Amino acid sequence: MGNVRVESKVSLVIYAMGALGGIISGVLSANANLGYIAGLLLYLLTPKVIKATIKDLPGELQDDNVLLRKSFWGFLLFWFYFTILVYNIVLPQQPVFYSNQSLLYNATKG
Repeated sequence: MGNVRVESKVSLVIYAMGALGGIISGVLSANANLGYIAGLLLYLLTPKVIKATIKDLPGELQDDNVLLRKSFWGFLLFWFYFTILVYNIVLPQQPVFYSNQSLLYNATKG
């Protein structure tokens, strides 16, 4: 693991933070505003975590604004994926029958 590039380490931390933010947002999805706030706070915390975990950052990645700009899409995609995944696992999904003539109603209720 000694010859892993710094960019790969940064990407891995960004994806891990996005996944963590998505899991937390998915659990808090009963109140959507809390999930959004948790995701935003973890996104804003990402540069601090990157600087704390990766010691050999090049000069251009020392700035928080550069790290936020470079981590936006990776964090957003992982956050969104894990939010939807956890939301669908945690909350019970019940079909809603809008008509007693529907195929689903007839298959389940006879």
